[in-house]
Amino acid sequence: MEIHFETISQIGKMLRSGDLTSVALTELMLERIEAHNIRLNAFITVTADLARRQALQADAELQGGHDRGPLHGIPIAIKDLVATRDIRTTCGSKLFEDWIPDEDAAVVTRLTDAGAVLLGKTGLHELAYGTDSINSFFGAISNPWALDHDPGGSSGGSASAVSAGLAYMATGTDTGCSIRQPAHCCGIVGHKPTFGLVSKAGIFPLVRTMDHVGPLTRSVEDAALTLGAIAGYDPADPYSARTASPARFNVGDGDLKGVRIGIVRRFFFEGHSAVIDVVDAALKSLAGLGAELIDLDIPDIDQAYVASRLSFVEATAVHAQDLKDRPHAFSDEVRRKLESSQVIKATEYIDAQHFRREFTARMEHLMSACDVLAVPTSTITASPIADRPGDYARLSSKNCVIFDFTGQPAISIPCGFTEKGLPVGLMLAGHRFEDEKVLRIAHTIEQSTPWHEPKPDIR
Repeated sequence: MEIHFETISQIGKMLRSGDLTSVALTELMLERIEAHNIRLNAFITVTADLARRQALQADAELQGGHDRGPLHGIPIAIKDLVATRDIRTTCGSKLFEDWIPDEDAAVVTRLTDAGAVLLGKTGLHELAYGTDSINSFFGAISNPWALDHDPGGSSGGSASAVSAGLAYMATGTDTGCSIRQPAHCCGIVGHKPTFGLVSKAGIFPLVRTMDHVGPLTRSVEDAALTLGAIAGYDPADPYSARTASPARFNVGDGDLKGVRIGIVRRFFFEGHSAVIDVVDAALKSLAGLGAELIDLDIPDIDQAYVASRLSFVEATAVHAQDLKDRPHAFSDEVRRKLESSQVIKATEYIDAQHFRREFTARMEHLMSACDVLAVPTSTITASPIADRPGDYARLSSKNCVIFDFTGQPAISIPCGFTEKGLPVGLMLAGHRFEDEKVLRIAHTIEQSTPWHEPKPDIR
């Protein structure tokens, strides 16, 4: 395999054996960014000088016997609403086009402490509020599998960069679908950790009670290695879970025999047949590998979807002052979304949060019947940038947002391609704080199937 499409785990072995240096690897990534970003528009800011300094340090430390862990010397990218000290952080918005933070976000500090090399900041849907990464101010981001198609959103730049071999990992944030749906669109892995497992301190909020941060990678093991570097309690984040402790997430080396996979067809399998057919074929393959498929139902799933959407009134609260003082700094699309929530009554929001607690408890009970739930990540593929279907926003996010609402861990892994050659993702969700189990099952599926092997033809 070409080195730019290798996994973090494999590159790490080469760095430690002396067959490769972080400096050489970083230069390769910077060359690829220079060659391909003009078409992909995956990066808003490239931090070439910083990356070179960090790569030199990483090599010197490894040669001196100081190994910071699996991410040591690995070139990565950061979504551009994650604060980076002395580096412009735009949030994909005109509001923040000149914002240069004084401090790193907690996740950036942890990645830096782990020895990662920062290549730059990736583009996103404006203010992380959308599913296609067609940005009115910074331009549309392209999908490496089809340049005239979107890469999903809001973490479209992160997904595009990883899929195209411009970075080995990129951070994403996920409030309604924004890690997993771009992973689905770009044929890579996207893991949304349990709510509170990874600190959000220093990340510009969208919906504080549903925001998550996690990795986009080319393998499940790489997602687990990244999670091991960034997980853990942080008192600077009021939503951080006190039970969250730094840990290595072991993906193991098992098989699917006896693994119970719950299938909920109502709601989750409603969408375009081009996607549903691929997922159904993938599930049939998993059954053939020994997994036990269990049909389940969630009676109030439609109510949960409505309540999750009501929760986005929090985004309007976040931007209330700017909506009043600087309305023209928002695109028409995002301004309409924010203003539409102004009619939501406080009682509606409170009722939605009360229902959320009840629904989350019911989901935990449902999970006792299986090891993971498996559903399509999205029920629509990446769409042409110039011609999005009218149902795109809902079908791209409806499955994912349920697990933002409950805070459960959920991962999207590749499970095949449509007849038009567009990637399709399979989403696995588990009990809260059972991220390792979700990762282990996802890794087993990945290693037992060929779906992760194809790469986009971007030269």
